[in-house]
Amino acid sequence: MLQEKMMACKLLLVLTLWTMSTEAFPKGAQRKTCHLSKYKSLPPWELETFKNVKDRFEDIMLLSDRKCNTKIFHRNWKVKELSVHDRVILVETELHLVIDVLENFGDPSLSEQLVKPLEILRHIREDLKSCARHQPHGHQHSQMLISWLLKFHAAKKMETPGCLEASVIFNLFRLLNEDLKCAAYMEFCT
Repeated sequence: MLQEKMMACKLLLVLTLWTMSTEAFPKGAQRKTCHLSKYKSLPPWELETFKNVKDRFEDIMLLSDRKCNTKIFHRNWKVKELSVHDRVILVETELHLVIDVLENFGDPSLSEQLVKPLEILRHIREDLKSCARHQPHGHQHSQMLISWLLKFHAAKKMETPGCLEASVIFNLFRLLNEDLKCAAYMEFCT
């Protein structure tokens, strides 16, 4: 009798724990959390790899007759004006274009130098994707973000490949040191 009661208690405990875990993590829910705090400040050696790419690209630009007046990344507002979730969406969108352009870079002399920066950028993008999946219930994107996304996607279609490359390279440090940093600071971005 005592053994039956203990078995029933164990079964009840197992069922309770199972119920709690399935309610806490419904089917299809993401268990991974958002960890962007490591991007509040990139290590100097990583920033150096991006600086080397930018310097090499500037040398290439000097030898070309490329004239660009691109404003694809331009906006009249600061990232800190967006909600935390909208900042993640913004940076993820910018980063997606940066990676796409760098993966298909037209000048083969720079391709070898892009291996490490692309590895770093892909890792950041995966972290951003994880955070973007954790959208607060009922979250509506701001009109500011929606308007910018529409202009961004339209502008990138109109750019020549060479000017897209220039825009990406020249905006890379702003993306990493301002936009990503603000997303990493979450609500404490100033």
